[in-house]
Amino acid sequence: MLVGVCDFPSDYAFPPTGYGGIERWLWAVAVGARRAGAAVHLLGPRWRAELADHWTLRPVRLEGLSPADQAARVLRGDGYDLLVVGHEYPSLPGWRAVADTVGAEIATFQHSSTFAHRPDAFDGRRSRLYTYSDEMGERYAAHHPTQELAVHLGLDEVEPPARPGDGLLWLGRIDNEKAPHLAIRAAALLGRHITLAGPIFDSGYVDRYRHLFSAPHVTLAGEIGGQAKSHLISNARALVYTCAREYLEAGAATFGESLRAGTPVAALAWRPGTCAQAALCPDSGAIALIGPDADDEATAHALARVTDHAATLRAPDVQDIGVSRFDPERHFHALAIAWPW
Repeated sequence: MLVGVCDFPSDYAFPPTGYGGIERWLWAVAVGARRAGAAVHLLGPRWRAELADHWTLRPVRLEGLSPADQAARVLRGDGYDLLVVGHEYPSLPGWRAVADTVGAEIATFQHSSTFAHRPDAFDGRRSRLYTYSDEMGERYAAHHPTQELAVHLGLDEVEPPARPGDGLLWLGRIDNEKAPHLAIRAAALLGRHITLAGPIFDSGYVDRYRHLFSAPHVTLAGEIGGQAKSHLISNARALVYTCAREYLEAGAATFGESLRAGTPVAALAWRPGTCAQAALCPDSGAIALIGPDADDEATAHALARVTDHAATLRAPDVQDIGVSRFDPERHFHALAIAWPW
């Protein structure tokens, strides 16, 4: 089986070393495909040049070609069985014009809760859309989605053996949609230190909650990648996941990253059917499910209670669950479901 994994214009390289969403998912698919025994071509110019020593790089993007171009003819001649791409591309006429002539199946994972697809983008067979949670499946029901837990990997991120950590960790982009101020307040209620790791996307949001972000029990670690990120997650007692009331999480990478490291997750959910419910079980985390009308203080108290409970879970058990549920090879098998393995 030959798989083409497509990059796209991005501020981050492929694979990223720190933050990144779809970029990390595409790398996990490439790694999983290779582990499953498939041949893999990395398509597009954004793949890291140093990968050329061990991977086949094809620095072309389908949307930059026409079916008559020589490069398009080369792609057809390669005989791809599956193309894996970011969620927008099966709905982009320029990309589909070439992809449809390649003759491969198409698979993508919905990493946005707002993108509107063309009615004919997916048929559920040769072109397949995957979604993380019940609510994402319902949102994209017209496109025949398959529910599946997304797996994300960065460059050189290898989890060490599980160990009980110290302190709390919040991981992601720092902005209003992700609402880390709730995690900071929950940590204060527990008398625990919390580290926030990730890039600041909204400085105005940080300014509004400056009294929380500047508190003595808070460390802003910035964006961290590679082995430093793996060890940061592994060394935490629990990871705290938050989001804003109106935010619909399409597929958070942090669940899989944390559980694979053996770090349990305390998650905030504003309604049933979210990614938190899809990703976690009683042996790997705890969820504060509260109504959207709860104020920040009540929310922080509920989050503190489940964080305190998550911190009691055994790290080796959490890692066993995480390595099994968020395994790149298992994930690739789900994406290539039409193929006998």
